Amino acid sequence: MRAEVQSTVDKIRKSLDLLGQRLNVETAPYRLEEFNARVEDPTLWDDPDAAQKLMRDRQALVDSIGTYEGIKNDLQDNIDLIELGEMEDDAEVVTEAETALAALSVTAAQKELEALLDGEADANDTFLEINSGAGGTESCDWASMLARMYVRWAEKKGYTVELQAESAGEEAGIKSASYKISGHNAYGWLKSESGVHRLVRISPFDSAAKRHTSFTSVKVYPVVDDNIEIEVNQSDIRIDTYRSSGAGGQHVNTTDSAVRITHHPTGIVVTSSEKSQHQNRDIAMKALKSRLYQIELDKRSALVNEVHENAGDAGWGNQIRSYVLQPYQMVKDLRTSYETSDTKGVLDGDLDGLMGATLALAVSGKSRAQAQGE
Repeated sequence: MRAEVQSTVDKIRKSLDLLGQRLNVETAPYRLEEFNARVEDPTLWDDPDAAQKLMRDRQALVDSIGTYEGIKNDLQDNIDLIELGEMEDDAEVVTEAETALAALSVTAAQKELEALLDGEADANDTFLEINSGAGGTESCDWASMLARMYVRWAEKKGYTVELQAESAGEEAGIKSASYKISGHNAYGWLKSESGVHRLVRISPFDSAAKRHTSFTSVKVYPVVDDNIEIEVNQSDIRIDTYRSSGAGGQHVNTTDSAVRITHHPTGIVVTSSEKSQHQNRDIAMKALKSRLYQIELDKRSALVNEVHENAGDAGWGNQIRSYVLQPYQMVKDLRTSYETSDTKGVLDGDLDGLMGATLALAVSGKSRAQAQGE
């Protein structure tokens, strides 16, 4: 086996070792048996929320076992093919197996990265908030582009996306929008997106065709489930109902059912305008608890989670990522220096490379300044 191919095999084995450790491969079959026994319990769906969580956890374990066994078997199969091809002097078989190993190495590295999503809330669903910043109509249009980007990313992941509230821009785009994105590791992936996103392009709203810079802030909070206790003192909040100011139509209603909750100690304001008043109150309260929980998470992991640094106003100096469409094509993450010229792919939801680089940085324990100094 060539040295280059052996190096690829070694990388895959290292990824497998980490996957096995995270999965606890020795006990995984027994844990799956326990899940299967609970699924057969006729009283399971008496508590729909608990049942859905159990089903998601079971499926996550099934997927993890399948991933580990699949990579392990594919690795051995291709090693055997290379050895057989070399014995029979069949260059075509060897080349085919080496190509398969290269592809497997990419898959294994991706799954290894996903296995690092083991923070306290990484597996949870998430709230995603988008707010236009400096730039007026340009910024509102940029906010709508980001909303589309994240919805497409989530759909590619197989996640469920629910629009919680939306405020339309005066001329185009949106002033703000909030979503609940549900699926395994939704928060773990999206938490790296918190911060200010900067767009540079020729404005479609400028008759002089000048280049404009726009800013939009993105904030991500984990959905707090029953396993995480967050107490909210009723005397600390104000609940208002009002008529939704959205554009109406498919996404936003215009009834008096919208609910706004203000948390006085922190100044946090959350809204929901997509359901009945009762549902909106419940959604907004869950969103408030998620915001408060995120504050606690930030305190615990301030050295590697740069939320405080990134949570400034949506304007110059606070951006985490730049999207340049003119005079050249480039998306660059300013925390990791990861960049790509495939701006169309990124805006169509191809974000795993950018997210993965940030996740790897956080796992390494390096600060933003340290990473940029390398």
